[in-house]
Amino acid sequence: METKKSRKADLESKRSTFFLIGIVVALGTSLVAFEWTTKPIRAESLGMIQSLAVEEEIIPITREKEIKPPPPPPPPKVIEVLNIVDDDIEIEDELVIEDSEADDETIIDVQPVIEAAEEEEEDMNQIFLIVEEPAEFPGGTRALYNFISNAVRYPVIAQENGIQGRVYVKFVVNEEGKVSDGEITRGVDASLDKEALRVINSLPKFKPGKQRGKPVKVYYNAQIIFQLQ
Repeated sequence: METKKSRKADLESKRSTFFLIGIVVALGTSLVAFEWTTKPIRAESLGMIQSLAVEEEIIPITREKEIKPPPPPPPPKVIEVLNIVDDDIEIEDELVIEDSEADDETIIDVQPVIEAAEEEEEDMNQIFLIVEEPAEFPGGTRALYNFISNAVRYPVIAQENGIQGRVYVKFVVNEEGKVSDGEITRGVDASLDKEALRVINSLPKFKPGKQRGKPVKVYYNAQIIFQLQ
C-alpha cells in the first residue's frame, strides 16, 4: 500500500529556502550586535574635593654667633723707682764737655774719595742679555731674515748628502752696532754651521742696544734654516 504525501506537507522541497533565511537572519543579528551603541550615562557630579589646609613651613633664620675677640691685656704697670740721694754724696761720673773748636794744631782725618771710573769701565765691557732698549736690525726682524735668506749659499756637500735643518747662532752687537763674536749654540752639520757663521759675520750694522740711555754690548740670537727643495 503506497503512502501518499501532500506536496504542501513535504518540507524537503523548502529546505534550501529555510537554510538561506536562517543565514540571512544570523547575519542580520550579527550586524545589529556590532552596530549597537550605548550612550554613556551623564555623570551628575565628579565627587567631592576636600581641600586640606597645608601649613607653610617656616624656615628659621639662623645666624652664626659673633665671636668677640678677647679683650686686650691690661697695660703693664710702670713702677717708678726713685733713688733719693743725699746732698753730701759726691758723683764720680761727671759729664765733661770738650771744646770742639779747631785751631792750627788740630788734625782732621779725611776719608779718601773712591771714584766710580772703574765701575764704568766694567759696565762698558759687560755684555747684557736683557736691556731696556734691545738691539735692532735696520728694518726690523723681517728685514734681518730676508738678508740672511739672500746671503746664504747652500754648501754643495750638504746638498749631495741631503743634509738640512736649523742652525741656532748667538752673536754680540757692540756699542757701535757692529756684529762680533758669533758662535753656534745648536748646530746641524759642520758645513752648515760654517756657512751660518759666515752669513752672521757679514751682517751690516745694527741699531745698538741701550741701558740707562747709553749704548752697551748686547747678545743677539738668530736661527738660519737650511732646507732642500
